[in-house]
Amino acid sequence: MATIYDVSVLAGVSLATVSRVMNNNAKVSEKTRQKVLAAMEELGYRPNTIAQSLASNRSNSVGILVSELYGYFYSAMLSGIEKELRRAGKHVIIAAGHSNKSDEVDGIEFLISRSCDALILHVEAVSDDFLIELSKTNTPFVLINRQVESLSSNCIVLNNEQGGYLATKAILEQGHRKISYISGPLWKRDAQDRLTGHKKALADYGVAFEEPLFVESDYTESGGVESMRRLLQKNISFSALVCANDEMASGAMSESRAQGIDLPNELSIVGFDNVVFARHLYPKLSTIEYPINEMGKMAAQMVLRNVYDIDKFDLQNLFEPKFIERDSIRPI
Repeated sequence: MATIYDVSVLAGVSLATVSRVMNNNAKVSEKTRQKVLAAMEELGYRPNTIAQSLASNRSNSVGILVSELYGYFYSAMLSGIEKELRRAGKHVIIAAGHSNKSDEVDGIEFLISRSCDALILHVEAVSDDFLIELSKTNTPFVLINRQVESLSSNCIVLNNEQGGYLATKAILEQGHRKISYISGPLWKRDAQDRLTGHKKALADYGVAFEEPLFVESDYTESGGVESMRRLLQKNISFSALVCANDEMASGAMSESRAQGIDLPNELSIVGFDNVVFARHLYPKLSTIEYPINEMGKMAAQMVLRNVYDIDKFDLQNLFEPKFIERDSIRPI
């Protein structure tokens, strides 16, 4: 069985250089890297990950905590993270926090106990103070969709307020003035920011925010169904609906059709996230692009640079949304 020493002899480089190549260290030239990789291929050498971990004091694993393990949003995030880390020879350990404080804390403690080199966290219930204290430990982490000012260099966020603004602006530009709104749970910062953007767009067009046309929901399809039912039961006319995510929009569309409303001729609807099913709804859903796959990839790159010293990435902390126009909006 070939050893790292055999690889170094065949490639004509030091053991340290072979080790750097195995750990994707940026301090190795591409020519030398290719020589080492060719030697490994010729010898059929496969790195011993346990030995690597002992030698580098790294587990070469990254812990990921997400709110849920189902749905396109989270699968797109996880895919972006895992693919980027796998390309660098790192592996992931995944836990779910279920938007619950105790579950989030338990998940973080579990990932730390597994000797993860770093964490990527999508957390909603733990406090900023908890995260600030966590930053003082020996396990570095990156936050997705969470802004903590004192940790801002390690936060990757979407401009949710601008997204909320663009969604409502698209409706207003088509002449609509009686606009209902279904928000996410307002204890969540992203739901607050999207609602703020909605209200700002209304104000910019001289339209008053009407409390009876507002319903707070839970980001689920069933929540969209129930919220639409509540809006219709108020017997207040409105020509357009803005939903704080696509799942609620799909539920609202289903309930609207069940109530005999002709979409989009009698009701225009816009969502938020641009999940994969949005373009397969009827009518195809106009929505806001949330580049969560790219944000997951960026979180992985941040870990690779800051923890594994792979310094070849142009990092960014803030992502901007954009409006995706499809068929669910009609001019009034």
